[in-house]
Amino acid sequence: MSSMKVSKKPHVVCIPLPMQSHIKAMLKLAKLLHHRGFHITFVNTEFNHKRFLKSHEPNSLDGLPDFRFETIPDGLPSSDEEDTQDLILLCDSIGRKNCLAPFCDLLNKLNDSATYSNNPPVTSIVSDGFMTFTITAAEELGIPIALFLTIAACGFLGSKQYSVLKEKGLAPLKDESCFTNGFLDKVVDWIPGMKGIRLRDLPGCFRTTNPDDIFFNFSIEAMDRVHKASAVVVHTFDALEPDVLDALSSTPPPVYAIGPLQLLLNQVPEDPLKSGGYSLWKEETECLQWLNSKVPNSVIYVNFGSLAVITPEHLLEFGWGLANSKLPFFWVIRPDLVNGESAILPPEFVAETRGRSLIASWCPQEQVLNHPSVGGFLTHSGWNSTIESLSAGVPMLCWPIFAEQLTNCYYTCNDWGSGMEIDNNVKRDNIEKLVRELMEGEKGKKIKEKAMEWKKLADEATAPHGSSSTNLDNLVNQVLLRKTLDIFHQ
Repeated sequence: MSSMKVSKKPHVVCIPLPMQSHIKAMLKLAKLLHHRGFHITFVNTEFNHKRFLKSHEPNSLDGLPDFRFETIPDGLPSSDEEDTQDLILLCDSIGRKNCLAPFCDLLNKLNDSATYSNNPPVTSIVSDGFMTFTITAAEELGIPIALFLTIAACGFLGSKQYSVLKEKGLAPLKDESCFTNGFLDKVVDWIPGMKGIRLRDLPGCFRTTNPDDIFFNFSIEAMDRVHKASAVVVHTFDALEPDVLDALSSTPPPVYAIGPLQLLLNQVPEDPLKSGGYSLWKEETECLQWLNSKVPNSVIYVNFGSLAVITPEHLLEFGWGLANSKLPFFWVIRPDLVNGESAILPPEFVAETRGRSLIASWCPQEQVLNHPSVGGFLTHSGWNSTIESLSAGVPMLCWPIFAEQLTNCYYTCNDWGSGMEIDNNVKRDNIEKLVRELMEGEKGKKIKEKAMEWKKLADEATAPHGSSSTNLDNLVNQVLLRKTLDIFHQ
């Protein structure tokens, strides 16, 4: 009888887009599903699996009997795990060319092993919303698939406009002059739930003059297939984006707002997966002791995320802006942050900021944002960073770089009132002024109050009967368990 009990567990295969922020969010969702009784198979690319092992304990991916890690190749030529993979080539390979066959082989292997082991057969898939080849795999097996968009609802709805932009002749851009002639300031008036948004505030993958642009076409193809999924999950909460979620719910499939994921995970008694975090880089925790030595709300935290690359000039302007503010700051500078060269700040900058600055190559961001001494966050407006900042009640200075970071910035500074935008043309005087305003000015106080209001609403959404907790239960019962009984009764 005991083996019967094991085999009747529902089994969900979780597969993220192989990028840091997408993996982090998917791993959190997988842990929540595991806590709700699912057997989990979590699929990384071979390249990222090796990177994980390098940045954590050697046995950190051994998993549990009912939470296993598997790999598929990403189809790119092999490279050193220290390298950052080419984003465009990666999207082309995994999204459009090379991953369907190995993924189907893995699903068949998991189902074959179910006949002679206690592992249950695969009953559903949770896939990254940009890995839409997984829809074909789910159709072949006749099982439900939820697409997880690890972005905000506004980023998702904005990305869904790419085909419309193309139909209207607005994308790709006619020529380079569109970047400077005010074309991007055109108000987009056809999107329900996104009143007053301009072309420049939409996710930026359409900002190309090349009709064959890989990133743009990869994004269009993904968005055009979303309707074939059983459900869509967005990493947000109902109170944050009511109008956008309402607009999304007017067309199938059903959309479930489940977030902030970390706050939901905080409700789980203990994490049985001692996997040492979610990071492809080794996290430096010494910064937490340094933050302990600073007074509450005094430190500005600076991090441009896992993918952004900046120019040496921008590095210097940001650096001197922070130095001239005379405020304490903690800055994460990845080894590959600066385009084509190492990120080295001059000796006079080091001398000027000694004692009130700390620089690290990576850090446990959520612990940093929740530290009492952190009073502001200078961010690239990636979605993980934005929702983590909202969850912690930390106001933001936003400098978006690409994709839906532009939309996140627009909503953070306009709809949510919890941030200020940095002009794209980065100048040290402006950085100094904005840092001081956020940390010490009247406008900064108002933004801090708004940030604390969102923190309270995020806590309410993830409480036991809050909207995100209810949406997670509904996703499980209405979608992921839908075919389980059929499968076990066959």
